[in-house]
Amino acid sequence: MPEDNTIELKETLERQKQFFFTHQTKDVSFRIEKLKILKTAILAYEEKLYEALWEDLHKSRFEAYASEIGIVLSEIRIHLKNLKRWAKPTRVATNQLVHFWSTSRIVREPLGSVLIIAPWNYPFQLLINPLVGAISAGNCAVLKPSQYTPRTAEVLVEMVKEYFSTDYIAIFQGGRMANQALLEQKWDFIFFTGSPDIGKVVMEAAAKHLTPFSLELGGKSPCIVDEDANIKVAAARIVWGKFINAGQTCIAPDYIFVHSSVKTKFLELMTDNITRYFGDYPERSKDFGRIATVPKTERLAKFLENVKPYAGGEFNIAERYIAPTILDNPGFDHPLMQEEIFGPILPVFEFTDLSEPINYVNSHPKPLAFYYFSENVAKQKEILKKTSSGGGCINDVLMHIANDKLPFGGVGNSGTGRYHGKFSFDTFSNHRSILKKATFYDAPVRYAPYRKKWSLVKKLIR
Repeated sequence: MPEDNTIELKETLERQKQFFFTHQTKDVSFRIEKLKILKTAILAYEEKLYEALWEDLHKSRFEAYASEIGIVLSEIRIHLKNLKRWAKPTRVATNQLVHFWSTSRIVREPLGSVLIIAPWNYPFQLLINPLVGAISAGNCAVLKPSQYTPRTAEVLVEMVKEYFSTDYIAIFQGGRMANQALLEQKWDFIFFTGSPDIGKVVMEAAAKHLTPFSLELGGKSPCIVDEDANIKVAAARIVWGKFINAGQTCIAPDYIFVHSSVKTKFLELMTDNITRYFGDYPERSKDFGRIATVPKTERLAKFLENVKPYAGGEFNIAERYIAPTILDNPGFDHPLMQEEIFGPILPVFEFTDLSEPINYVNSHPKPLAFYYFSENVAKQKEILKKTSSGGGCINDVLMHIANDKLPFGGVGNSGTGRYHGKFSFDTFSNHRSILKKATFYDAPVRYAPYRKKWSLVKKLIR
């Protein structure tokens, strides 16, 4: 970020702090008004967003709406419907023996000025969806879109600046220097979506100011297809979930374990589904995406060196194209098994006993998502008991994020913090505990000298 932009950033943050302390954002009617304005802005820029997402990632209108624009509009609708109820103080029980004639409540108040940093794979949704929560909770916000999807970033900048004052919602572009300048400031909260490596940088920067944060990261999300699974449905759903957005989804199945008794048929079904979805030549399909940048395409192409794909394997670096690819047992020591793939390459391994994939998953960092296909309820319970992840599905992939009643987030290496629906409102709120006590009576037991009062205190506290 150039020096003049750094100065502008500091001035913007100072103005936001001043605006926040006018207390306007604490008014629920103000928040509702701004959420409605955000909805109006999105609808006004909808066509430009379709064009930008196509240019940056080759997203079809269907995919752009289903995975980006529609998700945000749905989130706004949920907040508008529920915000008044969420914002009301919550009464909780009070022990009247200890707190005679008292009431207790939890007051959810805004944090202040928050920073939201988005990645490039879902450049609209992963920037604006957290913003919905920030507005709903009563905060001011600074947004940082990804530099790797420049066309979408340009549209976002234009949209935000047209509909919001920078004293309230501001947006800054740039690369690593911009992120560094942003992270050097003292924020009231940081919301970051991206890789675990950059998440560590964000965490370190936040620690210098004791700033609370939410890290929505990634990792290698496993998928297990057991012998009693409906493999026809499993193949259809997994191919869809893996290759949507050309595999650039943080919760996409990163690798699969398939029971040896159904593996051959399962591979055939997956290959058939690739053809059914994208045709014989996926490069020509208007429904198959592109990798965000040439360097990221080159990285994925290197994974295909010295392997014989079961299906796919073609690539075109200049066009940022990697074909939907299936690799049959490339080996656990292969480079693509050492890091999140984040592209349309799917390694498939076989197992004979369920303990094999369970042990493999548990020997690696906890993933963001976990998927298991089986019709056996006992095995479903066993797999959930013996593994851990941020979220996941039984007999499906990705779709847990489509339920706003479920919190979305990671655990351990895959992140910390939760959002979507009310969880977004709570994430961007301070849960303030308030005890209100009458003054007509003041119990003397709390005051010195204590003498024999300790026995009475023990009875009260018990």
